[in-house]
Amino acid sequence: MSKGKYYPKAPKGPKGAQGMMKQLQQVQKQMAEAQESLAQETVEYSAGGGMVKVVADGQQGIKSISIDPQVVDPEDVGMLEDLVLVAVCGALEQSSALAEERMGGLTGGLGIPGL
Repeated sequence: MSKGKYYPKAPKGPKGAQGMMKQLQQVQKQMAEAQESLAQETVEYSAGGGMVKVVADGQQGIKSISIDPQVVDPEDVGMLEDLVLVAVCGALEQSSALAEERMGGLTGGLGIPGL
């Protein structure tokens, strides 16, 4: 029985373990660079026709919330709460999509689960 038939040897050269480690290190470096870049990028989401605006960075951090004074009505606090909630959720969704777009292509060729 040939050893290679049932227990294939690891490929040598760029497809071997060293090549895979080098590729993983490159991906790790690219991911760190992409995360740094995402921290600097921002997205903005508006609700209520621009009455409430939320700015988030590419790492899903809320940077600012601005509320037009016209929407502040002590008799209808619920509406303001809804507008803020919609704007925050929208900004976080856009931020998440931005991060996925920037990070998605980095691990595509490796077939590593969870990355």
